[in-house]
Amino acid sequence: MTADTPARTTEPSTEAVIGAPTGAAVGEVEQQRLLTTTDPRTGLSDAEVAARVADGRVNRIPGASSRSLWSILQANLFTLFNLVIAVCTVVLLVLGRWQDALFSFAAISNVVIGVVQEYSAKRKLDRLALLHVSRSTVLREGEQRDIAMEQLVQDDILLLRRGDQVPADGVIVESTGVDLDESLLTGESEPQLKHVGDGVLSGSAVSSGSASVQLTSVGGDSFAARLTAEARRFSLVHSELRSALDRVVRWISLALIPLIAIVLNGQMQARGGWQAAIETGAWEEAVVLAVAAISASVPQGLILMTSIAFAVAAVKLARSQVLVQELAAVEGLARVDVICLDKTGTLTEGDIELLDATPVDADGVVADAVRADALHLQSGAWLAALGWFGHDPNANPTALAVRPHVADPSIGDPALRTSSQIGFSSARRLSAVAFADGALRGTWILGAPESLVTEEAAHAAVVERALETAAMGRRALVLAHAPHPLSPAEAERLELPEARPVAVLGFGEHVRDDAAETLDYFRDQGVEVRIISGDHPRTVGAVARQVGMPLVGDAFDARHLPSDPEALATVLVDHHVLARVTPGQKRGIVESLQALGHTVAMTGDGVNDALALKTADLGIAMGEGAAATKAVARLVLLDGRFSHLPRVVDEGRQVIANIERVSRIFLTKTTYAFTMALLFGVLLLQYPFLPRQLSATDGLTIGIPAFFLALMPAATRYVPGFLFRSLRFTVPSGVTVAVAILATTILGRSMQLDERQVQTAAVLALTVAGLWVLGIACRPFTPVRALIIVVMVAALMVAVTVPLIRDFFEFQLPPADMIGWAVGIGLAASALIEVWHRLAPKLPPAVVRTT
Repeated sequence: MTADTPARTTEPSTEAVIGAPTGAAVGEVEQQRLLTTTDPRTGLSDAEVAARVADGRVNRIPGASSRSLWSILQANLFTLFNLVIAVCTVVLLVLGRWQDALFSFAAISNVVIGVVQEYSAKRKLDRLALLHVSRSTVLREGEQRDIAMEQLVQDDILLLRRGDQVPADGVIVESTGVDLDESLLTGESEPQLKHVGDGVLSGSAVSSGSASVQLTSVGGDSFAARLTAEARRFSLVHSELRSALDRVVRWISLALIPLIAIVLNGQMQARGGWQAAIETGAWEEAVVLAVAAISASVPQGLILMTSIAFAVAAVKLARSQVLVQELAAVEGLARVDVICLDKTGTLTEGDIELLDATPVDADGVVADAVRADALHLQSGAWLAALGWFGHDPNANPTALAVRPHVADPSIGDPALRTSSQIGFSSARRLSAVAFADGALRGTWILGAPESLVTEEAAHAAVVERALETAAMGRRALVLAHAPHPLSPAEAERLELPEARPVAVLGFGEHVRDDAAETLDYFRDQGVEVRIISGDHPRTVGAVARQVGMPLVGDAFDARHLPSDPEALATVLVDHHVLARVTPGQKRGIVESLQALGHTVAMTGDGVNDALALKTADLGIAMGEGAAATKAVARLVLLDGRFSHLPRVVDEGRQVIANIERVSRIFLTKTTYAFTMALLFGVLLLQYPFLPRQLSATDGLTIGIPAFFLALMPAATRYVPGFLFRSLRFTVPSGVTVAVAILATTILGRSMQLDERQVQTAAVLALTVAGLWVLGIACRPFTPVRALIIVVMVAALMVAVTVPLIRDFFEFQLPPADMIGWAVGIGLAASALIEVWHRLAPKLPPAVVRTT
């Protein structure tokens, strides 16, 4: 008959990534070196240990943090945008015009928000990364010693027992039959049987048995350390918002050099030329106005609002146990159209659970299956025997899954004693216990069906039931009983008496309660779901069906995946559930999906997922996962609850929708600021605003209202191309505002008004047009949005009439007729802006790209 779990194969899942050893035997040359360097019976001498420490061959693992404070400061501080603002600020401070440097607070706030949030995430991650094995048992000078992990050296003889975690790479030199849980490394949920000569990887754990391992690669040379080092190479998450803003700043930066020359020359010429301006001291006022024109051309407020929106979303998500390690990651999941899910630790809890038990009577008749949670209502000696296996202090993970459902028989019978016992062995795939007397007299054996049912014809019903269980992707075990108690001598020789099956047990991985509902949410939102696992196709297929994936039969076996990228992409279009996927293949799958034009999110918890998480547009790690995985992920689900992802999507959509809304305001301002600087520079006219006056108009028409708009609820589904959608409106609107300001300024000066009156008139015209742009961004109106506009209008009245505020900003009201003209020009510009607003959706983005 077939096995209850599929035959295991040696996979190149780890050496394919970084050349690490796997279950295959070590080469003869390396094995000979090992046998001649260290005696596995005595271990290293103290002198040999000291020599290796001096050579640096010691197991000191690099820190697990993904980013340093310096790298965070660099990313947030040293930008071209900050350089422009810094130079403008320094110029004003040197000239003693600190009142005109208000615009610098936006840049400072932007840096502070980014650094504080990302450093906070780094500290949380550092605390999570401390979950490592701390001490190990080694053989030195012929005696066992308990030492710290950092004191291990190359060629140490490490003694592994059940429950131990492997702290460094090595090779088994002695073994009693050891099973290693490599799920964090390979994704394979079943423990792997290892033999003498097999490689052992750091990060794996001993499920059962014991072994002596000679360490071959320690510290930074170990598999986990090398993979972590590769995964920790920092890269920014792709953000369309950030990319769009960077593009705008890049465009402006390319134009700044000629613009600075044009503006500065224009302001000097407006004061009689360079020589006259320098001789009379008017050059200082010219420089101040040039700074106003240049600093206003950089959309610093939009970058600040984006950072604030990201930071607020990150704080809200942190309350839901979602750690945002990079601000732009909040946006990422809102753009994702394919999400790749690892099975073990993501869709499942990663542990084994007993699902049901099927009693078999003395005639071999199979009864109806009993659900695990109803076993306490059953009775019989087989249940007591099953309880003994589950409550055995040396129970393996599969037997431990029985414990919650069956009572410990020794509680009801304190005199219950075993006469002999055979521990679990992966080679024999069974364990046994014997009782000399009492209700459990005889030998009880728990193991794989093929190990116990030797006469299939005599137990056809049991065989069929085991096959049905395996077909559902579950692990089938058989509990058998023999009347003859196993003697100690028979147990020593591993001789088992003939036994008849008394129950068929079905085990499976515990699927997270929130998995199916969360996957339904993504499908409803148009996000394609891929399940990518290192486990067996049958197991992966069963879990996929449990969470609602439309799959018939087993998952696609990744051993048959083509290496050619185009052929791989074709397979991925047709197959959404893949098994036996190696770490290198996971990364290749993500890259192929990206090549097809998808924005890909990847979830995982094991070291085998780290490279794929790093490659994906958005990596999401489980809080209980490996440190390397959490280090490279953009989001960490601290409590491991998959159901938090819809909340992340909602927050991301709110950020994108609101930033797109406020971007219309800011990019309109950038356009009119740049256009005004160019017009007044070319026409050799004095610029009509002081920096502080522009700060006032920015605050009333952009900054303050944008702050509230950026944080309001929004559930608009994201549509790519936000920058060009915005530019279709903002470019013509900004040019219209700039022309209106030019007209107001020329009219005011033709009326022989004081320059401060001209500046105030220009402020009035600009504010009227700016408030109209704000009103468009607030549509559809709500009471709160309407209130924002009313408050801004009232604030303008206060700013130009209250003496203390008016004097600070150097406002001076012009005559009533000029006020009327300024407001009228502002309203005329608003009418044209309304026209652009209605025409913009009809203008294809391609027109914007070519104009």
